[in-house]
Amino acid sequence: MSAVWPVTGRQEAEQAPLLPRYEAVVGPHVLDQLRQLAAPLQGAKVVHVNSTRLGGGVAEILEKLVPCMAELGLEASWEVIDGTSDFFHVTKSMHNALQGHPVSIPDARTRLFEDVNRDNAERLGETLRDADYVFIHDPQPAPLISLVGEQRGRWVWRCHIDLSRPFRPVWSYLRPFVAQYDASIFSLPQFGQPLPHPVYIIPPSIDALSEKNIELGQEEIAATLERFGIDVARPVILQVSRFDRFKDPVGVIQAYRLAVSFVPDLQLVLAGGEATDDPEGESVLTEVREAAADDPDVHVLLLPADSGRTINALQRGSDIVLQKSLREGFGLTVRRACGKANRSSVAIPVAYGCRWSITRRAFWWTRRRGLLCAFATCCCKSGNVWKWANGPGSSSGRTS
Repeated sequence: MSAVWPVTGRQEAEQAPLLPRYEAVVGPHVLDQLRQLAAPLQGAKVVHVNSTRLGGGVAEILEKLVPCMAELGLEASWEVIDGTSDFFHVTKSMHNALQGHPVSIPDARTRLFEDVNRDNAERLGETLRDADYVFIHDPQPAPLISLVGEQRGRWVWRCHIDLSRPFRPVWSYLRPFVAQYDASIFSLPQFGQPLPHPVYIIPPSIDALSEKNIELGQEEIAATLERFGIDVARPVILQVSRFDRFKDPVGVIQAYRLAVSFVPDLQLVLAGGEATDDPEGESVLTEVREAAADDPDVHVLLLPADSGRTINALQRGSDIVLQKSLREGFGLTVRRACGKANRSSVAIPVAYGCRWSITRRAFWWTRRRGLLCAFATCCCKSGNVWKWANGPGSSSGRTS
């Protein structure tokens, strides 16, 4: 499985400058500060490495971060490792184990994991050895630091997942690779692990200019819902996520089945896409479709990678935007919903990363108050702890 082609941020920046567009969002003083911070790094070679160019939050971050770095004068590039189907099954098991699922990985599978990284080290070695700064994203390419030979630059491991309670045998295997880095970055303090180097906390941010977040007209929102057979006159609950067991899409359906006894005209939308480094996505999607059965009010949408505008419209057109994750990174889907919150859109966070990304403006008491309470109660009954806050003028409420 190959999804690799060198993308040079400087080339993309020359084609379509991004930073000037952000001035209307953050103001000129923020851009001036970025330029001041970047001034000592002019010409520095920065390489980002991850496991997929399409699908998932890391790819979404890098497709804008790399060209922005280039516009600031850095020689930034983005590389993607090659891997077989078996390799990505191993890394998916590793990902699940690091988020707490007890998954044993046999020695033969860890040897495969290292062999594929060794092949990538040979292919990318010259680029990585010549870089001033190398950012390795998540566990998949973590062994590269020990396989490329002598390096002249600094290496940073950027972990985007919740490592607070990993399955210890798997973390014990991976930790010696991570310990070789010059620093690590986590999204939240609670997500980190003790390491023999500096650890930094950098929460990710949503892109205000992406099609997932720009303002949309009511006509486009209504047309999008109608295109998928969703009745705009009836209440809609939406979850946007990859089809991943940690996102608990089957649990969402179970909660929906309980909720319809309170709100008979309720509709559920599960919208997600695929990532090239997630081999379990297809089997989880099958489980979700089986759980949905023939219920015409459960809409399971497998969307292509370029569906940002569609996701935006679905979020803006829903009465409740839900993220019922069992484990979550930062919870960017919830943060996007917060940015669109109005008097008919409510997000219910569950996992810790989701809760951290909430702002109070996402929670409004509305004409749908009964719908919110009914569905939140059903989320509890289907096996998840949840917390939520009341709207402006109310005292905070929480339950578990």
